Amino acid sequence: MGMLMYGSPSIEFSFDDRALAHLQIVITAKLRRRESFAFSWADSPDIGSGRSSIWLDPSSTLYYRFYGSRVPAINRDWIDVLMDSASSGGGLHLTAEPGTTAHTAQQHR
Repeated sequence: MGMLMYGSPSIEFSFDDRALAHLQIVITAKLRRRESFAFSWADSPDIGSGRSSIWLDPSSTLYYRFYGSRVPAINRDWIDVLMDSASSGGGLHLTAEPGTTAHTAQQHR
């Protein structure tokens, strides 16, 4: 389970390493272009379900911490879906990897 730390002092959000690797690619691409956007995801049932959202802009303080030492294979289709979402008016929404039904995100504070 990887960790995305946001802000200073940081708030910690847990995500599956595979999902976090894909999110890092999309978020980095958007911020590199100096684009601001919302990032939203469904919370896991162990913290009460619901959903969470943060605002990301080029001045955001982000730290990605991966649990595993290996970089997962990147699914280009998933990157495309996430990038399309990030470029929409509703912002980036973490969705399941295309071709899977697994829950890909969990969030803890």
